[in-house]
Amino acid sequence: MYMKELLITAPAGDGKKGRAKAVIRNYAAPDFEELIRIQAESFPPPYPEELLWNKEQLGSHVHHYPEGAICIEVDGELAGSMTSLRMQWDPSHPASHTWAEVTDDGYIRNHQPDGNTLYIVDLCVRPKYRKWGLAQLMMQSMYHLVIAQGMDRLLGAGRMPGYHRVAEQMSAQQYLDQVAAGERHDPVISFLLRCGRMPVGVAADYLDDEESCNHAALMEWRNPFR
Repeated sequence: MYMKELLITAPAGDGKKGRAKAVIRNYAAPDFEELIRIQAESFPPPYPEELLWNKEQLGSHVHHYPEGAICIEVDGELAGSMTSLRMQWDPSHPASHTWAEVTDDGYIRNHQPDGNTLYIVDLCVRPKYRKWGLAQLMMQSMYHLVIAQGMDRLLGAGRMPGYHRVAEQMSAQQYLDQVAAGERHDPVISFLLRCGRMPVGVAADYLDDEESCNHAALMEWRNPFR
């Protein structure tokens, strides 16, 4: 089981001073209720409530791929989580897919233990901790998992919550290209770019998401040792 402890500094203006202890570890059954609460805080309406985790899904994550189910605590309080699965992916034929298809409706029973790609199922951080850099820390842990298990890449589809504002003016691909070029800012895609993820295309009808007009940006991080 994975566990990493580190000291982090509270962001300016947060009200907390000094350093806090952060722990990144695999989540387990005793964490499920709090993880569901965190999801509700992290993805308020209009995000579909039925897409938030339930205990059966979380239990399936732990059963099928416990190494890819991590959470982060700050001074003992659960502050976020990240979930993944392994899959076989051919970058020369990046077939379009939906979130429900690639994640087995969030149950990851389609996890392939010998898959060449770590696919990110979900990432969320409690709103009050969103300036603490916790998502970047969890992403780094997933990069370490890619390297440790000899996979080729980390892959995932990021929401494009800023796209709805310009959807009548440009395609989702044009929007992604402008964000990647630094001409526009998107709260999710710009964050993924800062984490070292690179866009490989747009998935249409990926998720029921009004802000993204149901689109998502498929983005990868390649294992530098492969």
